[in-house]
Amino acid sequence: MGELYDVGTGERRAFWADAVADEIEARSPEEPIVIKGGVSPSGVPHLGHVNEIMRGYFVAEALRDRGREVEQVFTADDRDRLRKLPRTLADLEWNLVGLGDIDAGALGRNLGRPYTDVPDPFGCCDSYGAHFTELLRRSAEAIGVPIEIVSNTEQYRSGGFDDAIERALRDRETAREVLGSFQEKVDDEYVPFLPQCSECGHLTETVTGVDLEARTVEYVCADVTAGDEVIEGCGHDGTATFREGKLPWRFEWPAQWSALGVDFEPFGKDHAEGSWPSGTAIAREVFGFEPPVPMVYEWFTLDGDALSSSAGNLITVEEVLELLEPEVLRYFFTKPPKKQRDFSVADLDRLVDEFDRFERVYFGEEDADDAETELAERAYPMVADRTERPVRIPYTFAAVLGMTDDRDLRVQMAERSGHLPPEATAAETDAALERVRKARAWAVRTDNAFNYRLAEALPETDFDGRTREALDELAGFIERDSPGEAALQEEIYETAKRHDVAVGEFFEAGYRLFLDEPDGPRLGPFLAAMDEAFVVDRLRRER
Repeated sequence: MGELYDVGTGERRAFWADAVADEIEARSPEEPIVIKGGVSPSGVPHLGHVNEIMRGYFVAEALRDRGREVEQVFTADDRDRLRKLPRTLADLEWNLVGLGDIDAGALGRNLGRPYTDVPDPFGCCDSYGAHFTELLRRSAEAIGVPIEIVSNTEQYRSGGFDDAIERALRDRETAREVLGSFQEKVDDEYVPFLPQCSECGHLTETVTGVDLEARTVEYVCADVTAGDEVIEGCGHDGTATFREGKLPWRFEWPAQWSALGVDFEPFGKDHAEGSWPSGTAIAREVFGFEPPVPMVYEWFTLDGDALSSSAGNLITVEEVLELLEPEVLRYFFTKPPKKQRDFSVADLDRLVDEFDRFERVYFGEEDADDAETELAERAYPMVADRTERPVRIPYTFAAVLGMTDDRDLRVQMAERSGHLPPEATAAETDAALERVRKARAWAVRTDNAFNYRLAEALPETDFDGRTREALDELAGFIERDSPGEAALQEEIYETAKRHDVAVGEFFEAGYRLFLDEPDGPRLGPFLAAMDEAFVVDRLRRER
């Protein structure tokens, strides 16, 4: 199994996508080189589905940089049966809803039917499958990755899988033998085809006869076990053509490779331990061709828990792009695919800081070692199509600016802090301030230390003499020393003690002045991130 995780010819590469491209080229493929991904449109496309899109994209770009013609396709496995009802659905505007917000009963009555035969619960697309495939297409478009989506249903209906089905049924004894080495449930009656019942529309597993000349099968619509559920068949005896059904997944996957001429496909580690070994054996021994170059990627989690559409633990591309720029999200997928990572919404500031450093390294504005520099030089052009570094406001400082809606104050604070050059054009300023909107959305979503609103006018206060003197001294310290967050936090404590003011009361005085609230985030880091002149004036109760 090790070779699946160690793709490459052995030559050291700074970027993993180049190692994959080396192995693809070592096979001397014809052009266009076909890179494939795939997903079953069973529910809301989430960030985990983008993993497969982006892994393929970076390899495609690495090959294009070498002058290769590349086609990136993505199969919608929409001929799969609806096995269970997901907890969460989404309309085409990405509004997430639960089963209680739709006609779940109507959806439940379609269990066992292919996704493309299940009505769209929102009534806007041709089918359930078409709806969630369209959301996947929009996800890819939102991050700037053009993919060609191929519908399995259309492939079956147009005859694209006819030859593969005939080959599997003609050599079904070999097919049974090969699959039986991977699955215990394969018996002497097993036939690798799931006809669709003409009466109830269910995909059944009970094939009673095969006519290769007519390209038809006879079947009985019997009960089917799907996970822990049993989907009842209607008992109908019928005949189906090769275009009125589908191959089981372990045959369908290699059939896709053959029909589409696939040269490379990334996939999650679950397939590495099941579908891939059987798929390669079926490709060679049943269909008679060599499987494509594989690459296994580790899944990543969402705030520590597994992403799952059916369980409702998900975050969509639409949601992520409300919090950060597309190029930051694209950067996330440049990281080596073999290591499991957590996408932490709470810690998005760290990811953005990583990206900002990556960008500065590429533009020669940050010291880095040779490996980091080489990676930035190779991968950054695939992440962000820029020839000049844009003005970037640090994410947490942008969250501070998000505490006010006053654009002039935002600009003033950003300029005085050195994060926005005075010579910045109006367009550069607007682009830089766009991060403020995203950082504000992050603060609100996570309800973190930045989820406060700045009191833009001086609040009414009634401090005693000792407190006023302490505030004035603190203002003088900031004006004189320009302290960092740790030094400022410590000085707040010491100033309160020197003036015999209760520490808690002194902190509350600060919150009253800046937020008009009795409490707030850690005061030192909060004030250190703000415009120094504004902080000094506010501590002196001048504005």
